[in-house]
Amino acid sequence: MHNKKTMKNISATWLLLLVIISSCHKKGSVIGIPAASDTIPVKTIAIEKKEINFPLVVSGQFKTDDETLLSFKTGGILNGMFVNEGDYVKKGQVLATLDLTEISAQVSQAELGMEKAKRDFLRVENLYKDSVATLEQYQNCKTAIDGAKATMNSARFNLEYSKIVSVTDGYILKKFVNVGQIVGAGIPIFQSNGAGKKTWKLRASLSDKEWSTIALNDEAEVSTEAFPGEVIKGVVLNKSKGTDPSTGTFFIEIEIKNPIHDLATGLFGKALITHKNKMSLWSVPYEALLEGNAGEGFVFITNDNKIAKKVRVSISSIGKNEIYVSNGLEKASYLVVSGSAYLTDGSLIKVLKN
Repeated sequence: MHNKKTMKNISATWLLLLVIISSCHKKGSVIGIPAASDTIPVKTIAIEKKEINFPLVVSGQFKTDDETLLSFKTGGILNGMFVNEGDYVKKGQVLATLDLTEISAQVSQAELGMEKAKRDFLRVENLYKDSVATLEQYQNCKTAIDGAKATMNSARFNLEYSKIVSVTDGYILKKFVNVGQIVGAGIPIFQSNGAGKKTWKLRASLSDKEWSTIALNDEAEVSTEAFPGEVIKGVVLNKSKGTDPSTGTFFIEIEIKNPIHDLATGLFGKALITHKNKMSLWSVPYEALLEGNAGEGFVFITNDNKIAKKVRVSISSIGKNEIYVSNGLEKASYLVVSGSAYLTDGSLIKVLKN
């Protein structure tokens, strides 16, 4: 008897709850979540296109403006390297040499050819004075001397440049080969730079979109993890006119103004560039964007403050507190910034006062 009475009380309680729920919500609603047919309260802001000058962050490596690749004038066997990476060198210091056996033989051969040409010329000259040799023979011997002299000078020049000599005081940044290797003419052996006379630059790779927004003389704030917390002033000094063959990207060079610390070639750095070219964009709060992905997203707009419309937008850039949109809001009057999570395309809305 007691159990039956208890069961009746429980059933009555559940029936009362169901009545309360059904009376508080329309058909199809879930507690706390408006149904599609509800008029949903939202907040909006007026849409206005602005001329925006937002910064661009790029990254790259530090280099100097006097970096030089040193190589031999002629090819041969590398038989001497007298410096290592990081070594300080002075102007005129010999850095590397080739085996001179072959080039010395060429010089000797050219000098012997010169001696023979001189003897032939003297003999023909005397015969010409005695009217035994012809003018043509005399002129041919004179030409032979000139040719032999040019060959000898060329061989001596190649001998002189069969060693690498530092062209300035500086540092060896990189060594590309080792003793015993056969190297060709013009193949890089060392990379060097000047000491105390260099201008530091940050060379950064960019996409075509980023490249198009940057102009020469744009100001930059440069930093590197090697010196955390330090910011160096810079300016865009060079902007490529084509892609880098090794990376397939565009690049810029930022000249560093008065570096705080002694930098090193190859250090990674970042630059915050304030470019002068302004772009006409819409500024959209983060909370208004839905389903953002790969430069695109969706927002809700309204033109009559009664019906919400879902539109696709193109994202140009992401700022600190907002997103910059380049396309998609041309025919919009108001942007929904609150309540978007409950909306679908065509939802009825009620605009709340801010």
